[in-house]
Amino acid sequence: MDTILEMRGISKRFPGVKALDNVTFKVRRGEIHALVGENGAGKSTLMKVLSGVYPHGEYEGEIVYEGEPVAFRDITDSERAGIIIIHQELALIPQLSIAENIFLGNERGRRGIIDWREANRRTEELLAKVGLKEPPTTLVDTIGVGKQQLVEIAKALSKDVKLLILDEPTAALQETDSRKLLDLMLELKSHGVTSILISHKLGEVRYVADTVTVLRDGMTVSTRDAKAGLSEDIIVRDMVGRDMTHRFPEHNRLPAEVLLEVEDWSVWHPEHTDRKVIKDASFTVRAGEVVGIAGLMGSGRTELAMSIFGRAWGHRVSGTVKLRGKPIDVSTIPRAIEAGLSYVTEDRKSLGLVLDETIRFNTTLANLDGVSRRGVLKRNEETRIAERYRDALATRTPSVFQKTVNLSGGNQQKVVLAKWLFTAPDVLILDEPTRGIDVGAKYEIYTIINQLAEEGRGIVLISSEMHELLGMCDRIYVMSKGALVGELTAAEASQERIMSLIVSN
Repeated sequence: MDTILEMRGISKRFPGVKALDNVTFKVRRGEIHALVGENGAGKSTLMKVLSGVYPHGEYEGEIVYEGEPVAFRDITDSERAGIIIIHQELALIPQLSIAENIFLGNERGRRGIIDWREANRRTEELLAKVGLKEPPTTLVDTIGVGKQQLVEIAKALSKDVKLLILDEPTAALQETDSRKLLDLMLELKSHGVTSILISHKLGEVRYVADTVTVLRDGMTVSTRDAKAGLSEDIIVRDMVGRDMTHRFPEHNRLPAEVLLEVEDWSVWHPEHTDRKVIKDASFTVRAGEVVGIAGLMGSGRTELAMSIFGRAWGHRVSGTVKLRGKPIDVSTIPRAIEAGLSYVTEDRKSLGLVLDETIRFNTTLANLDGVSRRGVLKRNEETRIAERYRDALATRTPSVFQKTVNLSGGNQQKVVLAKWLFTAPDVLILDEPTRGIDVGAKYEIYTIINQLAEEGRGIVLISSEMHELLGMCDRIYVMSKGALVGELTAAEASQERIMSLIVSN
């Protein structure tokens, strides 16, 4: 098998940091090559160098593609060569149709007039290749994230892709959609498409990859044959530089009295007002307990959490929330915070943080009263608080004045946690707290969760990763179609029992 890509001695600097340090990366034609590493290891930076996001002249080293040195000036250059990158944040316009998105900037037509019949016909062919049956005129915002990923791949195929780069393509997908996407990668491989997969999900890496390259601290650590009995433990050791025999920290929790009670909670859709999304949900959380909520995408987990947290989502919300046996007012977000609740959103970049602001700014954002007097911020106190949480959560940053956009995903998540911990909550609702985070950073987040439980706080953990729920939770509620359909203790819970409850309701 010949080599389609070789990156030699690639180095890339940003102010104050060397993101890539003499990286060597080689990909064989027709293979699926996984690129893995901790957050901040340099994976996405390397792919941005390859795809022209960082143009020739802004990095050191050489790129050889199909046997010839290349110097891409921008992403258009690399696309002309057949290199297509699909970023974790999808580049689709929700208000346009599937066909319009696929051929945006590459329209089918003559003399400035788009041939919609040809565009739709070609779109049908591309959708058939990726296994989608939606009409080409379907608006993108009416289909789920899993199908949107397939539209992105169809868009890549429309550009005669030779080398497809997928950056965390399954991060926002539940297991069924993830498997469909991985199977599509294998199908494309059988048709000669070479792929580079960036992923933190090592089970998926082992499922599809032929070769695995590990980056650590901006340097190439190893390149291994994935088909030669490569275990996840070996990959993890290469990623973090140490053995991690246990993926979840040990804990010996002794939950105390019931802390949070949610009774007969019902929520209607804010736009489709005749649709009941949450249906008479009731659950409890004890002090010092981690309670999981399992369910497929669309089951209502996030809607349940957001509606409880100050009715941040939904319409005609009804039901009762009690803390230590007494009803509390959660009708607005400030009142929910004051009552002792906090909510760590699944979308930390858009909803959890102000990325262009500093760590200090974000840490105190949810509790400005705690760092102000008579409406005036006490800057020294704000800095002291931010530094206290930076040290307590081991956030990797030289200064609390650094902008959060420059942090790795794991460290951004620690800033979100710090923001809510500064409100001194009794109950933390954590919605996908380790999404898009590498195994080393996940372990650190898990350790923080255990510490919070040991302090007597109640934790609600929503996760699409079944093994995460099984490894962290004392009890697990199962959610399906807006209803809580089962409750399992840690001893009773298994992937099979959880899925059985989901599919039988």
